Amino acid sequence: MARPSSKTNPATEAYGAGMAMVRAHPIFGPLALRVTWVRSATASLCPAAAWLVVRPESCIHVHPKRHAEATQWAFVLARGLLAYALELFQPDRGDWGAWSAAADVVSTRFLASVKFGQAPADMQLPTDAPLWDEERWYREFCDNGVPPWAAALSLAGPLHTSLLAPAWWPPARPAPTASRYSRTPQTSWAQVFAAGIAQSVTQAVEIAAGTRTALGGSVQSAPRSSTERARSWFISSFPLLGGMVAAFDIQENADLCRREEVMVAAVDETLRTIYLNPAAGLTEKETRFVIAHEILHVALRHLSRRLGRDPYLWNVACDYVINDWLIELQVGSAPTLGLLHDPDLRGLSAEEVYDRIVVDLRRMRKLRTLAGLQGDMLERRLSAERTPFTDLDRFYKEQLGKGLMLHESQGRGLLPAGLLEEIRALLQPPIPWEVELARWFDHHFPPIETRRTYARLSRRQSATPDIPRPRVSPDPRWLDGRTFGVVLDTSSSMDRHTLAKALGSIAGYALAKEVPAVRLVCCDAAAHDMGYMPAEDIAHRVEVRGRGGTVLQPAVSLLHSAPDFPQDGPLLIITDGDCDVLDVPRSHAFLLPAGKRLPFRPRGDVFYLS
Repeated sequence: MARPSSKTNPATEAYGAGMAMVRAHPIFGPLALRVTWVRSATASLCPAAAWLVVRPESCIHVHPKRHAEATQWAFVLARGLLAYALELFQPDRGDWGAWSAAADVVSTRFLASVKFGQAPADMQLPTDAPLWDEERWYREFCDNGVPPWAAALSLAGPLHTSLLAPAWWPPARPAPTASRYSRTPQTSWAQVFAAGIAQSVTQAVEIAAGTRTALGGSVQSAPRSSTERARSWFISSFPLLGGMVAAFDIQENADLCRREEVMVAAVDETLRTIYLNPAAGLTEKETRFVIAHEILHVALRHLSRRLGRDPYLWNVACDYVINDWLIELQVGSAPTLGLLHDPDLRGLSAEEVYDRIVVDLRRMRKLRTLAGLQGDMLERRLSAERTPFTDLDRFYKEQLGKGLMLHESQGRGLLPAGLLEEIRALLQPPIPWEVELARWFDHHFPPIETRRTYARLSRRQSATPDIPRPRVSPDPRWLDGRTFGVVLDTSSSMDRHTLAKALGSIAGYALAKEVPAVRLVCCDAAAHDMGYMPAEDIAHRVEVRGRGGTVLQPAVSLLHSAPDFPQDGPLLIITDGDCDVLDVPRSHAFLLPAGKRLPFRPRGDVFYLS
C-alpha cells in the first residue's frame, strides 16, 4: 500500500498564512471569527478568475486553488470582512454594479490607510483618487460609469461583483424570537469593528512604548525598572497622557544629570526626551508623578506661552499649577525631595500665578524646580541622540486631543476644571491677529449711514450737466470725529518688517471702515507728532523718526490732551514690549510681535503679530 504524501499544497500554505495574519490582527481577527469560510473545491461558488465572493449571510466563498503570496491573501480576506464591518450590503441600490464598485474603492482605501497586507498588482488605487465615501463614489459611478481601474478592484473578477448581487441572495430567515433565558444580545458588526479599532490604537501605543512587538503580537515580559513600570502604567491606565508618554524617550543618565545639574528631572520638547536622575532615588509612584509633570509642561505648550516673561519665574509658576493638578488627580505621589505646591494658588492659571510671584523676586529666586536652580523646561540640547522634531505644536496638540478623547470615552474619571479648560483652549485653532484687529475696528467704527446726494455729477454724465443725477455716499455728518490715534514705537529694538506689516494692516482696515484720517505719533525717547494723514498714506509715506530709547508715555499724554483729537478717540499702540509702564486713560489696544509681552498688565486688548 502506498504511503500518503506528506507534501503540503503551496496555495493552501499561503492561504493559511494569510488567514493567520487576519486572525491575529486586532481589527480583523474578531470579524473573521463571525464568518463562515468556504474553500472546498466542491462547495465554493467562487468564479475561476476570482479571489473570493462575499455573500450577505456572513459567508465568504474563497477560490480553492489560487496561488498568491500570504500578504496578498491577508489583503483580500480583510477586504471581504470590511463588507460586513462597513455594512455595505444594502439591497435598495438600483445599480448594484456601481454600488459594489464603490464598496471596493472604500475597502481598498481603508486597508491602504491601516497598512495591512499587500494589494495585488491589479488592485491598486490611483494616486489622485479623491477621498470620497461610498455614497459619493456610488453617485459618481452611476453618472459616469465604472472606470477600468475601479472594475479591476473587484474580488470576484472583472465580470462579477465582489458583493453577491441581491438576485442571488438566499431567502430571508425569520428573526429569532426573544427568550427570557437568552443572555446578552448579539453584538452587531459595527460594534465589533469599533472595538477592534480601539484595540488596535491601544496596541499601537504599546508598540511605541516597547511593551508589544507588533499588532496582535505578544506582550513582552514585565518591565524591569520602576521607570519602565511607570511608563507602562500611563499607557494602560492613564490615556490622557499615554500617547504622549509613549512618544517620549526617557533617559536615566546619572553622569549627564550631574554635569548639567539636573536634580530630579528635566524635559526637552524638541528632542522628545525626558531626563531622569537615578541619584534622586524615586519610587515607582514618584516616577509617575515626575513623568506626568514633565509631559504636562510640553502638552500645555508652556515654553511658547512664556511670551517674554522671566524664564525661571515662569517655570516656577507653571510648576505650582501642574503640581496642584497632579496631586488632585492622584497621579503617583509627590517626590519626598520637595515640591512647589501652594494651596492658596489653586484655581489660578500659570499667567495669574506669575503675576503674583514676581512681586517677591528675592524669595522666589531661591525656589527649586525639579531641575534644581534652573528650569526643568530645557531650551538647550543636552544630547544629539534623537533628531529634533520640528512641527511641535501640531504633534503635541494632536496627541493631547486623542488622549482627552480616550480619557472621556473610557470613563477614567473627572479632570480638574483648570486643566480641562487649558486643554480645550489649546485644541481650539487660534484666531488670526488680523481677525482680532478687524473686530476691534468693528467695535469702535460701526458702519456709517449713507444718503442720496446731488452735490457731484458723475463723469459719465458730463455730456448732460444740466440734468442732476443722484448718487449714494457716506453721510458727512458721520465722518466728523471718525478717527483714531496710532502710537508707533520707533526705538532701535523694533523690527522694520514688523512696522511695515502693522502699518499696512492698520491702513487697510481704516480704509475699509471709512476712517478719513489717522493721527500718528512716533515715539522713542521723545514724542514726534506726525499730525493727521489719510489712512492710505500710513503704509507708504510715513517717515519713521527717532530710533532712540523707548518712552511711550509722552506720546499717549500728547494725544490724550490734544485739543484737536476727539475725547472718545481710541488709541492703537504698536510696540515690541520693551517700554515703560503706560497709563492710558482712554480706550486702547496694543499690537505686539509674536513672542513678546508687555512689562505690565494691560487694560486694553493685545494683538500679536504672527
